[in-house]
Amino acid sequence: MSAPSHAPDQAEETGPAKEGWVAAERSLRQIAWQRFRRDKVAMAGAVVVVLLIAMAVLAPLLTRLFGFPPNEFHQDLMDPLTGGALNDPANPTSGIDPWGGMSGTHLLGLEPVTGRDMFSRIVYGAQISLLVAFGATVLCVVIGTVLGIVAGYFGGWVDTVISRAMDIFLAFPLLLFAIALAGVIPDGAFGLQGNGLRVALLIFIIGFFNWPYIGRIVRGQTLTLKEREFVEAARSLGAGNGHILFRELLPNLVTPILVYSTLLIPTNIIFEASLSFLGVGINPPTPSWGGMLSNSLDYYTTSPHYVIIPGLAIFITVLAFNLFGDGLRDAFDPRSSD
Repeated sequence: MSAPSHAPDQAEETGPAKEGWVAAERSLRQIAWQRFRRDKVAMAGAVVVVLLIAMAVLAPLLTRLFGFPPNEFHQDLMDPLTGGALNDPANPTSGIDPWGGMSGTHLLGLEPVTGRDMFSRIVYGAQISLLVAFGATVLCVVIGTVLGIVAGYFGGWVDTVISRAMDIFLAFPLLLFAIALAGVIPDGAFGLQGNGLRVALLIFIIGFFNWPYIGRIVRGQTLTLKEREFVEAARSLGAGNGHILFRELLPNLVTPILVYSTLLIPTNIIFEASLSFLGVGINPPTPSWGGMLSNSLDYYTTSPHYVIIPGLAIFITVLAFNLFGDGLRDAFDPRSSD
């Protein structure tokens, strides 16, 4: 009788070993992507974020295809007494349309009194909100990362000065300062005019005065990383401070910076909308979600869609970025199970 074959046992031993070898070869990025992909809520948030960015970038094209110019009046479609959209524009006595004039021509209805197309104004409002939010976030991340990594690495009086500056900025009444500064800046300054100046001003105010939040995170991570072996190895090989800061420490800080940035963007969107709501943000007639909410307060009884639509735009955008940021944080968390 021939000896029993051990091929199945060898196959059983080889299969898991091979799978373990493949798993060991996966990079942190691949592992994080697999975790993120399993999070359906975060994936949904990411899809909405991509669609919002595409909508803002393609605003002129979408307006030509599905709407009208955002500042084009259609007062012939509005009731001259109440300012609401008419059920039948050919009959001025037809009454007010409870849906705000929504139709195949005007997908999201009409703005009260002026009759401007709501779809176009929402799409162009996304440009303003995302431009200010992304610009302010980039400025905040650059300042906070540089000062945070310098404070954490050098320590001593450098850390003390930067840390006390963080405390001062965190105690600063940012909203009051933004209202005061936006109110005294003229229509033209620094080579900019009109809303171009307003956008630059909002980016500067939000980004420059919010950097301590990310600065503290970067400083804390740097305090931990600078004691690691790879930093000691680089220093023993004669690497200078600049090399250690930006070639050794900074690549290891990309993940927390990226995660916090996605959570900072919705905060900046709300801040820009708040300033426009208070009348010190984007100047009309340029559409802004906060400005539309401010103008809608006089018409919420006759044209409730004018309150609901920009409010939903802000809500969906902020929620999508928060879900996306939470998913990134969970995906890159080394304590979570693969």
